[in-house]
Parts: sequence; C-alpha cells; structure tokens
Amino acid sequence: MKIAFIGLGNMGGPMALNLQKAGHALSAFDLSAEACRKFGADGLPIAASAAAAVEGADVVISMLPASAHVEGLYLGSDGLLGRIAPGALVIDSSTIAAATSRKVAEAGAAHGIAVIDAPVSGGTGGAIAGTLTFMVGGSEADLERARPVLEKMGSNIFHAGAAGAGQTAKICNNMLLGILMIGTSEAIALGVANGLDPKVLSEIMRRSSGGNWALEKYNPLPGVMDTAPASKGYAGGFGTDLMLKDLGLAQENAAAVRASTPLGGLARNLYAAHSLGGNGALDFSSVIKLVQARQG
Repeated sequence: MKIAFIGLGNMGGPMALNLQKAGHALSAFDLSAEACRKFGADGLPIAASAAAAVEGADVVISMLPASAHVEGLYLGSDGLLGRIAPGALVIDSSTIAAATSRKVAEAGAAHGIAVIDAPVSGGTGGAIAGTLTFMVGGSEADLERARPVLEKMGSNIFHAGAAGAGQTAKICNNMLLGILMIGTSEAIALGVANGLDPKVLSEIMRRSSGGNWALEKYNPLPGVMDTAPASKGYAGGFGTDLMLKDLGLAQENAAAVRASTPLGGLARNLYAAHSLGGNGALDFSSVIKLVQARQG
C-alpha cells in the first residue's frame, strides 16, 4: 500500500515512521524544510511537494495545525482533492472544527474519494510508541478500510459517529485535559507552597481519588517525572498554543449547541494568559508556571 503523509510535526513525523516500519511505501511532505530534513535523516522518503506526495497514493494522511491549513490543503482549485486518485482514502488526523471535517468529507465524496476525520490522543510518547487513540468520524465501511493503517500507529480505535464526530470527541477530551492539567498544577503548587515534597504528594494523589492522567504520565512540575516534558524544559510535547486552539474550538462548539462549559471557558482564558506571557511554544503542562506566579 502506498501512503502519502502530509505534516511532519512532533506527532506526524513519528506516526509516518511507524507506518514505514510496518512495511508501507511512504511519501511524505511538510512545508517546514527543517521537519523534512529531520525525518528524512531518519529514513522517511520526502517528496518535493504535497501534490507530488499524493501521486498514486492509496491512502493520504494529514496531520496539520488548524482548520485553515486543512481547507487550504484539500479544497479549492489547487487542492489535493483534485489530484488524489478517485477511490483513494483520506485520513485527516488534525484536530480541527467538526464543520471543516464535514466540509472536506462532502467535497471528497464529490471527487469519489472517501474522507474520515481521525484525530488522536496520546501525546508525542504515544506517537513514537504507536499507542495512540484514534477518534474516528465517518462511515463504518471507511473506518474498516482505514483500520489496518490506523493499527500501525495506535492501539485504540473508536468510531465516534458520522463525519465530524471524531473532531467533536477530540475537543471534548482536550477540554477535559486542559481543565485537569490546571487543577493538577494548582494542587501540586499548593502542596509545594506548604513545604510538601512534590514527588510524595503526586504519588499520594495518584493513588487516591484525585488520580488522573497528568499525575500518571505527565506531571507538570520539573524533576518529579523524568519522562515528562516538564523535566525537559517543557520542550516538545503538546504546545500551549495548540491547547489554546483546542479549547477555543470547544468554546465555539459549545456556543453553537448552547452547551454550558464554564470550566472550559476559564481554562481557555488561563491558557491565553499563559501564552501571552511568552509561553505559547512550551508544552501545555507549563501552565503550572502561571499558577505558581499567581500564588506570588
């Protein structure tokens, strides 16, 4: 199977490498020359352009930052839907607005191309290990076509519903994650301010009713968990600005369906303040710096 992979960021690059390791013929591309050099050095075949990458592809996978990038890639007179062979399958793993996913899926159908939205959870560690969770929107038949490919990149595959449903599930998950990280940061910072050992406190909470994913795998305080971005200068991982984008998508969706998400709105405002403080490129767990600064 020939697979085109567009978007070689912290998530996309490792995902593409896992597909290549599984024996698929890859053709990859990213607008970032640095990303192309990095993953090209790891053995990933790099195409001259996105259009060149999709030539003859059976499956096209994209992992891009935002809705505008996905629309720009696939739609319009120069969009890839006019270049991808009819009968091919498009898997968009970007986290974008559900309305955009539905728009691309409808345009794909008009070209005879199946499109599913399949955003992921699991972070860069999951992308590298091939243990991501995929939340899929689209028909069951198209998901089954995609499953052999998705299984090479993830260990959990959920069919959320029709086109766009995967995106809705993802923004619900990330809204909760953003809220949990702030709450975890506040609890740890409070304990440290009272003289508690953060490692001991984190372990107490991890094994108690406050246990959550941040305490299990992604502790926000430097030095508590060696494998977490916090202990690596908050480098890599999932950027604050990306979390801010996802929380914004959640608020837009909540407004559209008149759902009440007050904690989601507060989390968005706190990440916005953190980003404005020059932390947008740092991992989102760095929000603990904002919490500690406000303790003053």
